[in-house]
Amino acid sequence: MSTGTDTATDGTADPAVDRRREQRGWYFYDFACSVYSTSVLTVFLGPYLTSVAKAAADADGYVHPLGIPVRAGSLFPYSVSVSIVVAVLVMPLAGAAADRTGRKKPLLAAAAYTGASATAAMFFLDGQRYLLGAFLLIVANASISVSMVLYNAYLPQIATPQERDAVSSRGWAFGYTSGALVLVLNLVLYTGHDSFGLSEPDAVRICLASAGVWWGAFTLVPLRRLRDRRVAPSGEGAVGSGRRQLLATLRDMRRHPVTLAFLLAYLVYNDGIQTVISQASVYGSEELGLDQTTLITAVLLVQVLAVAGALGMGRLARAHGAKRTILASLVVWTLILAGAFVMPAGAPVFFYTLAAAIGLVLGGSQALSRSLFSHLVPRGKEAEYFSAYEMSDRGLSWLGPLVFGLGYQLTGSYRDAILSLVIFFALGAVLLARVPVRAGVAAAGNPVPERI
Repeated sequence: MSTGTDTATDGTADPAVDRRREQRGWYFYDFACSVYSTSVLTVFLGPYLTSVAKAAADADGYVHPLGIPVRAGSLFPYSVSVSIVVAVLVMPLAGAAADRTGRKKPLLAAAAYTGASATAAMFFLDGQRYLLGAFLLIVANASISVSMVLYNAYLPQIATPQERDAVSSRGWAFGYTSGALVLVLNLVLYTGHDSFGLSEPDAVRICLASAGVWWGAFTLVPLRRLRDRRVAPSGEGAVGSGRRQLLATLRDMRRHPVTLAFLLAYLVYNDGIQTVISQASVYGSEELGLDQTTLITAVLLVQVLAVAGALGMGRLARAHGAKRTILASLVVWTLILAGAFVMPAGAPVFFYTLAAAIGLVLGGSQALSRSLFSHLVPRGKEAEYFSAYEMSDRGLSWLGPLVFGLGYQLTGSYRDAILSLVIFFALGAVLLARVPVRAGVAAAGNPVPERI
């Protein structure tokens, strides 16, 4: 007879109940940190930090961090680039340390609260404090990358092979839900700042800081519910430098060529996805002549529909397998680029249609890629391998923007530049189609799901 407690009939803890409890806690880290990516990095920080840098610039429009002349308008992208370098150095160290000690949770807490604190401190970014803004951006952006390595590494431990697509998709859905919710609140404050007795810069600083508070507050949920697993002593030495640890991880991956082949395919098509996301607002403003309100509303539409897209593609994966579903999404991404190429200028309705299409495939493409990779990771190497995955996601997505920039430089047309990104989805699809996923899962020593 059931007693209503989370125990099996023999009095021991029910593994399924414990697993679901951890999964629910795990979802909440996406819910916590996604507001940084949406409100801070995508919407508010770039324009605001640029305005602060311009206020501090000399007559020629330059600021001089560490005595180096930098155009005020370049400070934000340069700071993002520096943060990526820092993340690439730290992620392999954090991943290897988590795998060798089994203590992911303290490392996740350290990364999360470092990033949340840096984001909350953006409230003090006013006047001409561009150096403070650049420093906080570098710390926050590197911290979220490190935290995602540790967060993703929990997936193989808290979900069975059959559950992974659905669990990963729900995590992304939670993240997009919080991103949309906080963005709505931020837009209310930003657009109605006068009625709240605030100046526009004050409203922006509150929006930035509130993302950090949100991130820190909801991180308490996964920290209470996730648990660390003991690991057997491996006899391996201390974790080395970031560069040496990364090389060691890549050398280990050579013993799992299918895992490496998937990571290469993901690197290519994800570069295309990240470039479309990062350059969509530039395309909308410069090529289509759309105003800032339209662009921000389009970002909100992406967030809302990405929830349905992530959950819907998770269901498709259960019926058709994650690999086939991702391949289908890459076809949709290609059609999105074709639609953007022929889209008329000054037509916000068409841009919203584009944003809706992006939202429907964005979350699912990312969620299913994460779950598929988790099947290809050898047991005991989760955090280390996910550090390489996270670098593909965040640290190595530079080629797409380069191709986009060169496309514009050579043709003078953003339409030609956006069309040049088709190569990433076409090549990524070809590479992914050639990955023998079932063989790779078995070679990694993991159970092969019925559909993958």
